[in-house]
Order: sequence, then structure tokens, then C-alpha cells
Amino acid sequence: MRCPKCGHQEDKVVDTRTVRNGEVIRRRRICLACKHRFTTYEEVVKAHLRVVKRDGRHEELDRMKLLGGIMRACEKRPISPTQVDVLVSNIINELESEFEREVPSTIIGKKVMDSLEKIDDVAYIRFASVYRRFKDVNQFLSEVEGLIDRE
Repeated sequence: MRCPKCGHQEDKVVDTRTVRNGEVIRRRRICLACKHRFTTYEEVVKAHLRVVKRDGRHEELDRMKLLGGIMRACEKRPISPTQVDVLVSNIINELESEFEREVPSTIIGKKVMDSLEKIDDVAYIRFASVYRRFKDVNQFLSEVEGLIDRE
């Protein structure tokens, strides 16, 4: 590893820790030439998943877009940003383990709805109303009644 201060290529690792639930290794290093301390992170480079949209278009799976959609569904609900971030991470991890290159957007929507249903009924209904494109109030009522029946 090249020292960011002097460019020397020899260093010594003085501390190693795992972060982000073991997905990343953090290494604290010291340059053998100038004694500058610096930190590096090591993680597996994953192939980026592409989303196959309903209309057949393809786009890269965007964590921020997924996070934004879920955050909108969770607005003014007793759900912390940390809970939403964990939910998004879990969904992305599931998708990466189940799919290699492409994932249908319908699968992503289903996983989000399943996850939201477990933590907050209102957030679930909000997301479902957009995802399922409810055409009228009867579809909305049907979904709410289905929720009530499950309880």
C-alpha cells in the first residue's frame, strides 16, 4: 500500500477490524519510511445488479433510489432512519445473493412490501398504493381489508 503522505510502498498493519457486519475490513497502517498513520478499507467488489423495469428498460440498482422510496412511505411514522437503512441493506443483500446480474423490479417491490408490512402497516399501504398503482379507492380498501384479515 502506498503511503498517502510520502508515497513509500512499505507499511506495517497495526490494527485490523471488521466493520459493517463483517462486510468490510478496516486496517490501520503505519508507513515504515515517514511513520505516517493511515487507514484503509478492504471489501469484496460485487458485480452491480441491473433492474429490469416493467416496460423492459434496464437500469443499475440504485441504493439511494430504493432508500428514497422507502423513506417517502415511512414519512411521519415511528420508523427511524437507521431502521430504514438496515431494511434497505437487508433487501440489497438478499437480492445480491439471489440474483447475479439482473433482477425484475417486481421482485424488489415485493421484498420492500414484505419488509414494510412487518414494521409498519401505514408505511406498507403507502408503498403498496404506489407500487401496485391502485386505480381507485376500492383497490385501496381491498388492500387495507387484507391487512386487517391477516391480524
